[in-house]
Order: sequence, then C-alpha cells, then structure tokens
Amino acid sequence: MTMGSPVRVLAEATPATRDRYVDLLRVASLAAVVLGHWMMAAVTPDGVGNLLAVVPALQPLTWLLQIMPVFFFVGGFAHALSYRSLLRKRPEGSTDSVYAAFLRVRLQRLLRPTMVFVLVWGAAALLIQLLGGGGGLTDVTLRLVTQPLWFIGIYLAMVAFTPPLLRLHERYGWGAFAGLAGAAAAVDVLRFAAGVPYVEFLNFAFVWLAVHQLGFLRADGRLGAGPGLSVLRRPALLAGGGLITALALVAFGPYPLSMVGMPGEKVSNMAPPTLALLCHGLWLVGAVELLRAPAARLLARPRAWRTVVAANGVAMTAFLWHLTAMLGVYGAMLALDLPLPEPATAAWWAQTPLRLVAAAVLTAALVATFRTFERPAPAAGVQGHGPLAALGATLCLLGVLGLSMVGFAGLLEGRTALLIAVPVTAPAAVATTLCGWLLVERAGRGRGARQRP
Repeated sequence: MTMGSPVRVLAEATPATRDRYVDLLRVASLAAVVLGHWMMAAVTPDGVGNLLAVVPALQPLTWLLQIMPVFFFVGGFAHALSYRSLLRKRPEGSTDSVYAAFLRVRLQRLLRPTMVFVLVWGAAALLIQLLGGGGGLTDVTLRLVTQPLWFIGIYLAMVAFTPPLLRLHERYGWGAFAGLAGAAAAVDVLRFAAGVPYVEFLNFAFVWLAVHQLGFLRADGRLGAGPGLSVLRRPALLAGGGLITALALVAFGPYPLSMVGMPGEKVSNMAPPTLALLCHGLWLVGAVELLRAPAARLLARPRAWRTVVAANGVAMTAFLWHLTAMLGVYGAMLALDLPLPEPATAAWWAQTPLRLVAAAVLTAALVATFRTFERPAPAAGVQGHGPLAALGATLCLLGVLGLSMVGFAGLLEGRTALLIAVPVTAPAAVATTLCGWLLVERAGRGRGARQRP
C-alpha cells in the first residue's frame, strides 16, 4: 500500500452530506498561523523579536492574517454536529450523560499529540539543563516553543462549554451570541472606562465563545439566507458590520491597530482578547462565508479534496511543532556561522524564502515522526462519567495555559509565570495537564464501553 492510499480511501469514502468547506477552513486557518509565525519572527544572535514591531507599516496585514477566529468558528460548527450525533446514539430511555464521551471524542486528536509534544520537550529541556546547556537562542527556544499552547487551552474551554452553550443557542439563537458579545463589550467598558482590575481576563471566555457560537448558527444554516435576505446578504452584513465597527474601535477607542500581540504595548487585542478582536472575528467569518460557493466547487474536484484530507490528518501535529522547526533553522544557521541579516533589511528579505523552505522541510520531518499520535483512538461508546470528565477538562485547560506562559526555560531553577494571578511552574503545569488528560480518557470510556460485548 502506498503512502497516498489511505488518504485516497478516506477521500473517496466522504459522505455526500459532509461540508468539505469546513475542513478546508480548518487547514487554511492553521496554515496561515504557521506562516504568520515564521514570517513575523525577527531573530538575531541576541534574541527573537517581532517583524511587525520593526516595520509597523506591516501591522494592517494582521487584519487578513490573524485568522484564529476562523478556526474557533469552525470548531463551533463541528462541536454542534458531534454532540448532537452522540445524543442521537444514546440508548432510548437512558438518563446518563453523553458529556464525557463527547469530551473524549473531541479531544482525542487534540490532547494526544499535545501530550507527546509536552513530554518530548520537557525531557529535552531537562536534559539540556542537566548537561549545563542553555543561554542565547536555546533559552529563548525553551520559552517560546510552548506559547502556541494557549490556543489548545482556549479550544479545550470551547469543547467543555459546548453542551450548555448549544442549549442556549437552541433556545435563543442569535440572542445567545448577542449575550456573549454584549458581555465582551461590558468587560471592555469596565476595563477601560472604570479601571476594574482583572476583569479583562473574562474576555478570554466571552470573546472566543462568541465566535464559537457563530459556528452553532452555521450548523443550523442561520448564517446564510433568512427572511428577506439572499444567501449572501447575511454574510455580507456580518463582514461589513464587523469590519466597520473594528475600524471605528481602533480609530476612536483604546485599541491598537495590530490584531496580534505586540511587544511593549500597554494594550493587546489578543491577550486578553478585546471587543475589537471580536469585531475582527465577525468580519472574517462573514468574509469566509462569502467564499463558500466557489470553494465548494473547487473541493468537488478529487485532487483538491484529497489534499485537504491529507492536510487535516496532520494539521495539529504541524501546528504544535512549527515553532520548533523555525527555531531549529535559526539555531542551525547560528551554529554553522551562516549570515543572519538584520530583520527587515534587503538581505533579510532576500533570505526569507530560503528560511521558509527550510522551516517547512523540518516541520514535515517532525510531522512524519509524530503524526501517528494524531490518529483517532478507537470509539468507546456514547456514555461516561460527566463530572469526572469536567474535572479532567478543567485540569487540562489550566495546565496547558500555564505551560504556554511559563515555558521550559529555568526548569531546574523553578521559574514561574502568572496564570492570571496564580504562579505556576512548568513541572506543575505538565503534571496538571497529564492528570487531566488521563481523567478525560477514563471518564469518556464510561459504562458505554464496559457494556459492549
């Protein structure tokens, strides 16, 4: 069997009812994040900076390239379909919750490659420090490689909150989204107008869950045609309204231009998220919905669809390891004493395509090494222990977010970082994540698995 055979089989077995565009959006959004990180890295022998800080004129590009909201929007769509499918499969008359099984199903391909990444890098960091290594780019790498885990933490929260928020959606529709968006706006008023401390961290939930809620609306076909609206009218209103409001908030409010975090700025649109970022998310969701029809025609072609299927099978692994690959390329250049031009100079731009190709090749090698952990585990029934699963998801969320902030540098020295207002160390974060993952796995197997013949 050739390497392409499993992909071809999966592609040809795709049900006619599957929304292929959602799969494309998932891959494209993660690919854009990877490329953005590679492009923004301004590495010198003294450390790692941000190209957007070196060349502020490039910051408007973040209004096109900051497409994490699209991934969370797609997540809402997929979570709604998955949870409803499990509800339909629950034995008639059963009062057991499907919540634990839902968590396990949705988190299998997320947590397994994440835990492998965490354990491999944790062991490498410990070995480096025991051998007396570190300093320079090595310490920077140990701090930076875990930063993308913030995304994993947010996604965990979205999965965990799907059942109650889906019920709100089924009862209130657009009103549920409006409630979350209104809460995000209220948080920013309290933050900027009233100076209430720590309130801004609530928008990690309100902003991203509002975008996630748009995925529920799409799952029910409520982002397209409506009373008196053509199939494109509502997405156009969403895109236009979001873009105009985001522009106004940046022009007249306390929000920065960049839709990604910038070093040294007092306010970031990303950490924690702001109302401006939510409006940016609305504009992006509307824009991608406007492209649905031409994209669907493209994905009807077998070769295009096979490419999406293949990319989806390794997307999370590539996301986890892409910074490792990028920093590995820079590390090799420094070790080989190759020229590393000053960022944004003509020589730096001329060298950029070669660095990108090298990072892509190294990422592909890492994907080939670790891709097996992204394959879904065997199904285990549709019922489980809900409270145990909720505890596991909470521990995973806290551990992953904590690790994204503290990194692996200073492992032996007990380096800490603040997760909101709580100091956290890397060993504690790893242990918390591992315990949470094991609880989710155990709870998700539940009685449904044990009763199978």
